[in-house]
Amino acid sequence: MSMIAAALLAAQLGTAALPARAEAQNPLSVHVLDLQTGQPSPGIQVDLERRGDGGEWQPLGSGTTDAQGRIRALVPAKALDQWRTGDYRVVFRTGDFYARKHQPSFFPEIPVVFRVDSAQQHYHVPLLLSPYGFSTYRGN
Repeated sequence: MSMIAAALLAAQLGTAALPARAEAQNPLSVHVLDLQTGQPSPGIQVDLERRGDGGEWQPLGSGTTDAQGRIRALVPAKALDQWRTGDYRVVFRTGDFYARKHQPSFFPEIPVVFRVDSAQQHYHVPLLLSPYGFSTYRGN
């Protein structure tokens, strides 16, 4: 899609700004929606880890969901050269999100383990969240 077409589409959709070029090339994004309210979940910290050769989880990056409940570029620029096939884990820190809302929840954090089969593909991990349950899948 050309930048002009993307800008027109963004204007039609009412988005505030186009993602930065680095974000467009980032291999991993996440999105959190609150099933109870039907709204995005802003302010959730998400940590990214890669399973090392010995099976231990190694921190790779982190971010916080924006007003739309998204992190469009979860792999930090300094770690892009480390993105390769293997097992990864995103940990959604949901306990603080519900604590700020003064609402109890069952899951203080939600780890999602997934496999990267091709370092050239984009991976998207959506989380559908409620205080006592969640669902996730491979998005696009």
